[in-house]
Amino acid sequence: MIHSIAGIRIPDSVIARAATELVRDTEDDLLYNHSRRVFFWGALTGERRSLEYDAELLYLGAMFHDMGLTKAYSSADLRFEVDGANAARDFMKSYGVPERDVEDVWTAIALHTTPGIPEHMRPTIAMLTAGVEMDVLGIGYDAFTAEQRDHVCAHHPREANFKENIIDHFAAGIGHKPLTTFGNVKADVLALKDMAYVRQNFCAIILGSAWPH
Repeated sequence: MIHSIAGIRIPDSVIARAATELVRDTEDDLLYNHSRRVFFWGALTGERRSLEYDAELLYLGAMFHDMGLTKAYSSADLRFEVDGANAARDFMKSYGVPERDVEDVWTAIALHTTPGIPEHMRPTIAMLTAGVEMDVLGIGYDAFTAEQRDHVCAHHPREANFKENIIDHFAAGIGHKPLTTFGNVKADVLALKDMAYVRQNFCAIILGSAWPH
């Protein structure tokens, strides 16, 4: 059994093992490997910034952050980030995790696609978004050594067409509820993948509201 990757120890508690099993059984290989990589990029970021963090909470956040894209956990009308956050909350509460820790993981998942805010919050929240941004957007890529990148990807590979496929996964997970993309980056996904998608306009909503002036 592998206990650490790129110098980061993998949480091996009862709840961490259960989370791994649940996510592995729910997500396909692309999302599972992406979620694991997010944990390592987030943890390596925390180590580099000398942050004090709870590796188990970061791990739970990373593993559940895209569960809202799956049919098993997707709601009809909530942002997929909230669906994932709710799944993590229910799972953690079933293990008696303290409310403050549940709240940190919930917030980390709910905000992981909202740039400019998580980086100013508590470590679990900031580090999860940093991990996602590294894996999806390549933000901070050069801050990791080639050895770190190679070691993580050797154990959790990025498939050759990962960039296109992760966008496809986003589109598949949110296409049935386009209104949830208003004001967030996932509107760009539907604009690319759904020719019938009409982007909502913030100013138009203001000007068209029921207020007389």
